[in-house]
Amino acid sequence: MKRLRDRYEALLLDLDGTLYRGPEVIEGAPEALTNSGVPQRLVYVTNNASRGPDAVAQHLAELGFPTTTDDVVTSAQAAARLLAERLESGATVLIVGTDDLAAEVNAVGLRSVRRFNGTTPDAVVQGHSPTTAWPDLAEAAYALSADALWVAANTDKTLPNERGLAPGNGAMVAALRAASGRAPLVAGKPYAPLMEDALVRAGTRSALVVGDRLDTDIEGANRVGLDSLLVLTGVSTLDELRNAPADLIPTYVSESLDALNHPPVADEPDLAATDLVADLTARLRRNPGRAVTVRASGSEIR
Repeated sequence: MKRLRDRYEALLLDLDGTLYRGPEVIEGAPEALTNSGVPQRLVYVTNNASRGPDAVAQHLAELGFPTTTDDVVTSAQAAARLLAERLESGATVLIVGTDDLAAEVNAVGLRSVRRFNGTTPDAVVQGHSPTTAWPDLAEAAYALSADALWVAANTDKTLPNERGLAPGNGAMVAALRAASGRAPLVAGKPYAPLMEDALVRAGTRSALVVGDRLDTDIEGANRVGLDSLLVLTGVSTLDELRNAPADLIPTYVSESLDALNHPPVADEPDLAATDLVADLTARLRRNPGRAVTVRASGSEIR
């Protein structure tokens, strides 16, 4: 019987909460991915726009994951693409985020700026940075009130690290929503731009999305018609599945990434409990280390 990963030509892998939490690698994750057996494209897909692909690849390699820069796709890259598609070459973009986000904007032929100095920037791009402060948000609010285009790298409300859940870029985006009365275009998961970029990088649509968040990784997979695996090592829990809408339901769920290297547990219609969480919990306990089928691809839970 085929391992779960052998059903797909590529894995589209989330980072925070799936491979590591903050600076700490999730136990067994590197071994799970290096135990491939057959050639398979691994694409690392991150909503975090704070670091460039070189830095992400270096970090992953240091943690023991097989990675090159070309394997990494970031929401900063997707945001820069959205801006380039909508602006003339040389247009100015106000950066709320890191220098790595600014570098992606400059790389597509746009000009990054940090302050609103009378001449209205053509756009604002917002990505996570641990140093974002009130003056940065104020500059963006001034530009948005003057009708600048607004692109957010992602709207994750939280960011998992070794201490728990910290405010994510979505928390900062919410502040600008309140101040401006506007809503941004969003490049990252669950929206399609980042997932589409990842599929282009993978070179195939035979791909499994692997992540820890129902509202980004799993919804993002469903939006572009891909199967998904929810790993219970990060943000989302089985309890959240209890009342989750259909567009947030994964194809598979597992306790760890090593489930990729084992055949998934097939649907068990006779065990379809009125309490989905109790059903999944029981099946995971009976089948440690394996992924449990939540639904057949493209079908509802019931």
